[in-house]
Order: sequence, then C-alpha cells, then structure tokens
Amino acid sequence: MTDASYWVELFQSQQRLGGGFLLTRRYVLTALHCLRGLTSLDEHVDIVLTDGSRLAGQVCRHDKDADLALIMISAAYEVLLPIPRAGVAYGGDDWHGPYRPAASEVHLRGQVDSGTAEYLCEGGGVIQALQLTAHQPLGDYSGYSGGPVVKGLPEDQEPVIVGILLEQAPDRAAADRAANVLFAATIGEAMRRFDQFDVEHLMDVVHPASSLPQQAVHNQELTVDAAASSAESWFDRIDEWSQRRLLDPSQVAELRFIAVKAAMERQLRGDDA
Repeated sequence: MTDASYWVELFQSQQRLGGGFLLTRRYVLTALHCLRGLTSLDEHVDIVLTDGSRLAGQVCRHDKDADLALIMISAAYEVLLPIPRAGVAYGGDDWHGPYRPAASEVHLRGQVDSGTAEYLCEGGGVIQALQLTAHQPLGDYSGYSGGPVVKGLPEDQEPVIVGILLEQAPDRAAADRAANVLFAATIGEAMRRFDQFDVEHLMDVVHPASSLPQQAVHNQELTVDAAASSAESWFDRIDEWSQRRLLDPSQVAELRFIAVKAAMERQLRGDDA
C-alpha cells in the first residue's frame, strides 16, 4: 500500500470530531457535519496526523449548502508531507478510502458508479458529486465522512484524490440501515466553493517559502511569476477544451489545480515550461 499520510483526524479538546485530509500543506478539507456544530469561523481545532503529530488549526471557511469546511493550519507549524495530486474519476474506476474512523474498522474500497453528476446533498445545495459503490456492506458508513476518495487501488504507485466522502444512501428495504452506495463531492466542487485557491495562493501553499532551498527562496518572486505564466498558458488550453464541451466545470477546476502544481514544480527544478 502506498503512503497515505495525507489524511487527518480532527479534535476539539479531547473530543474526536471526524476525519479530513490535507488539500494543501496549509489547508485541511472536511465535511461540515463532522465539526458537530462548530460553525463559527475561527473555531479552534486540533489536527492529528497519521504519525500522531498534533497541529493547531482553525475553521476558516465553511459552506453549509455543500456540507464542506476548510480548516487552516496554524502558521506556527510546517507541514512537509507530500500532498497527493487531484484528479477526475469516471464510471467504472476503482476507488478506495485510506481513512477509517478507528483501527478496528475496515478500509473502504469499491467502484465509481458514474462520473461527475449533479446531486442534491443534505446541506440543501446542488453539488458536483460522485456516486460510489462500496464493496463492504457495513449498514452504516457515517464515521467515514470527511475522508478522501482516492482513485484506483491502495497498491497503486501514486494516490490521486478525486473527492471527499459526504453521505450514504439509505437502504430502501430497511430504513434503519444504509445501502452500500455513497456520495462524495468532487475536489473540483471544493475548489469552486472556497476562494483560497487562486493562482498566487496555490503557488504559496504548494511550495511554502520556508520549505524551499535558500537559493529558491531568494528567487521566489521570479519563480512564482514564471510558474504563473506557465500555468496561465495551460489555463488557456483548459478553457478552450471547456468551450468545446470536452470538460465539465468540475474537471476544469481540478485541471487548473493540477496545472498550477505542475508548473510550480517544473520551475523549482529549473525545467523549461
């Protein structure tokens, strides 16, 4: 199984709230209902990494309609863990969830029933979502909310996050049980819901200045400008594909994010755009 150190657990004091994952080195994405009523901005939470490290964070944004929340990691902490790339899932793809609510619980895995589609979530908003089948008929999946949906199998070489688990479908034959059908908001949906992810901000969160070699720090402004120029050229192509209806809005958002990360990494390596 490849490293899955990007998922986290959220606590307030000693109360476990739920799961989430590192969307960038500065932000954790989770389901709003996992915060159990902590809807005020600037509410403080503890972020516990897979190695047991405990970081301070605060709720910086939430979207009730989409049942999504964004938690900012305190600037006093530096997260150097690798962040998986975002991607797009299609019907028939395998998926798995590295997060589980307790060590005694199973890891979820299954198949994507259909690609991105509109879905009326319990928050009341229409979101771009993935419908998933889980191979594990647990009857209740509520503890898994907020965890990442990862494309492919656990043994695949590089994790690609395609969504965040939000809801379970009820079993129509037994109202007190859930069917093994789950719904996840796409990463693109989260990107659109929160305005923290413009080009300049992404440059900073993808490669914080404090984690760069000294020479790279010295040239940070030039690097960001060059990477932004490279990313913008890709944005033009992505927009063209969108106008030709080759991509849906969620795919556009996800590909923009991927383009920014790739452009920044190329510039830091000194590669040509």
